Amino acid sequence: MSIRHTYLINGDFNQTLSPLDRGFAYGDGVFRTMPMHHGQPAEWPLHYQKLVADCASIGLVCPSAELLISDMVHLFSAADNQPLVAKIVITRGEGERGYALPAVTHPTRVVMRLPMPHYASEHFLSGVKLHLCKTQLLEQPQLAGVKHLNRLENVLARMEWHDDCFDGLMRDKQGNAVECTMSNLFARFDDVLVTPDLSQYGVDGVTRQRIIWLANTLNLQVRIDVLPYAKLLLADEVIICNSLYGAMQVSHVDGLKLPQHDLAHRVRNALHQ
Repeated sequence: MSIRHTYLINGDFNQTLSPLDRGFAYGDGVFRTMPMHHGQPAEWPLHYQKLVADCASIGLVCPSAELLISDMVHLFSAADNQPLVAKIVITRGEGERGYALPAVTHPTRVVMRLPMPHYASEHFLSGVKLHLCKTQLLEQPQLAGVKHLNRLENVLARMEWHDDCFDGLMRDKQGNAVECTMSNLFARFDDVLVTPDLSQYGVDGVTRQRIIWLANTLNLQVRIDVLPYAKLLLADEVIICNSLYGAMQVSHVDGLKLPQHDLAHRVRNALHQ
């Protein structure tokens, strides 16, 4: 099946995004990104659950799962044999100038069909390097864990490197490791898997949550805790994760070599079972 269109706005191939849309003007919205397998979104119940929760956190009504699936059916096909990605964006819709909410809102939903990013095979075999970002994550507990549209901290952090680093490690103002620009973070100390506390900032990703649930099957205990950068460097191994690539071993942070074992490989196998 040949598909010419790459996105739908409110279920319409021909609709455009208004410059008065609050997602465009203020980042007033949320989004989710997920791999598609033969026309079906991977881990859809978890992604939709997160989408509903993120919408609720900023006072948005999330479109129904049926409506979003209907949009994906129009963009993707069971006959798709190349790796593809679906991105869902929900905004508050149009509003007048100013931050005050309109008396009546009509949320905008956008569903996009995108190619899967290319991940080099050596990233899975040899691990990845992380840049140590100077850009800090600032505390905002009302938005903690939410994948909202205002990602300027991540944009500024991503501007910091132009070498072969795969991602950038972001810290808070106390110097604690929190997450990467596009990934969540885990550090193993013996049989304890530590992932940073995201109650004040950061994005609580679906794959992060799945790894927390799967840790038992890997004979690991999980602790959600503050993770000082100095402690991270003492870990037995460090991995990063997101919904598109699964998990990758970290080989270096800021040029410092880290121990490497097989945790990312084991996690990827567990995620695919």
